[in-house]
This record gives sequence, C-alpha cells and structure tokens, in this order.
Amino acid sequence: MKRLFSMLLVLLVLPLAACGGSNAEGPVTDGGVELTVFAAASLQESLTEAGERYRESHPSVALVFNFDSSGTLKTQIEEGAACDLFISAGRKQMDDLDAAVQPAVNADAPEEAEEEGLDLIDANTRFNLLENKVALAVPEGNPAGIHSFGDLKTALEAGEVLLAIGNSDVPVGQYTQKIFAYFGLDEAALNTAGVLTYGSNVKEVTTQVSEGAVDCGVIYATDAFSAGLTVVDTATEAMCGRVIYPAAILKGSRHREAAEDFFRYLRSAEAGRVLERVGFTPLG
Repeated sequence: MKRLFSMLLVLLVLPLAACGGSNAEGPVTDGGVELTVFAAASLQESLTEAGERYRESHPSVALVFNFDSSGTLKTQIEEGAACDLFISAGRKQMDDLDAAVQPAVNADAPEEAEEEGLDLIDANTRFNLLENKVALAVPEGNPAGIHSFGDLKTALEAGEVLLAIGNSDVPVGQYTQKIFAYFGLDEAALNTAGVLTYGSNVKEVTTQVSEGAVDCGVIYATDAFSAGLTVVDTATEAMCGRVIYPAAILKGSRHREAAEDFFRYLRSAEAGRVLERVGFTPLG
C-alpha cells in the first residue's frame, strides 16, 4: 500500500516539476480553473505579489506563473506550450505572435509566409500594461566609479570596466544595443576586447551586478530596486525608446473568462500600487 501511495504521489508531482521557472499561487478548488501566465522575468516579484492579492478575492483561480526572458517565453508559446496570458518586456516578442501587426509577406514566397504568419494571440485583448526604465546599476560601493552612461562609454573604450548585459534575444539586451548605437559603441569589438559579459535574462544580469562579478550592468530600474542596487543613470527615450510591456490573451486559452478577469485586476488601482512600488508605470 505504501509503495502504491508513493507511485501515485510521483505521478501527481511530475507535471508540476516539468514546468521549470514556474510557481503556483494556491491550489485549484472544486469547480475552479488553473490560469497559466507567461511573464517577463522582470515582473517576478511584483506580479507574484499582485497574484497573491488577486487570489484573496478569487480563491477558485489558481495562478501558475512562468517567468523567463520574453524571447524564451515567445519560443515556448510558438512550440505549443500551454499558456493563457502573455506579458512581454518588449513589443517585438508580442508582435512576433500577433498577425495583426506583422508586415505583409511576399506572395511569391509562401514558405516565408508560413514561418512569419504566426497568429497566436487574440489581438482584440492586447494592450500596453506597463512602462519600465532601462538603468545603469552598480554593485555596492561602485568600485569602478561609473556615474553615467557617458562614463561607461569612456571606460568601455579604454577597456577599464566589465559590463553585464542581456543576450541579443532578450528585450533588455536589445535596449542595450540601442544604447550602444546611440553612443557609437561597437558591441562586437567590445566583446572581443573582453569587457562584456552576458545573461540569458535580466535576472541573470542583475545577479552578476549584485554579486560584484562585474563593475556595472544594464538592467531595468525595477530589477535594480528589487535587488537593492544603486542606479547611477537611467536611459532616455532618445537612447533606447520607451520600455513598454504589452499583454494579451492567447487564442488557445482554455479559460478566457478567468484570463479577462485577471487582466481587469492588473489594470485596477490595487494592482497598480503593487507595480508602482517597484518602479513600474501602469499604462492600462
């Protein structure tokens, strides 16, 4: 009997363990639903707290969060991962899943149309939820004496600083590339010079700065706040554009009503206060 109980327990646990990077907000009650939310890693702390508050008045809804880089989440959605809601840290990742904003494809190349014509989100539910800022953060004591993006440019060109940035498929890495272009910096040359390190999502970059493994890092202002890091400069819109977080319900969502209700909550004053506390600007 004990052996049978152990086997049943393993069968129940395995489906949860298979969803790396996820965490659930409470069990599903009788007649309830399990809502799966794919969200940018930079939302982990604030969205988890907002989810806890939502659950207080919606005990029949279990929220299962999957936090990772927006590029990784986009790929998982493309590959058929079960997902009800997607909140990206960049427009590009959402656009890639939204046929309504994708450019027309050459009719003479139908194979390209098949690759590019993804139609996985419900465009009617899409809206801009939040705005963030790209920040230059330093470890405790700021040992390299970097106080601005201008200082960073000079130090990088002189090979006197080690900078952590996001990979090119990560929104924070794409914003960093725009900052490099603004200052006339050659990322390939800097990488060859050994003054750059990379992270697969913004949390990895933040950790490098927090641990003092690098002299500074380009992350989001909200991640710097959550990690207790010092922000020495913030990128302007001219440097990298606006940092907008779009949100949408997936066409394949099995819980449309619950998804719509959770989105309404995220646009509420209560959720807004949670998100504002770490530095987000609610837009919805």
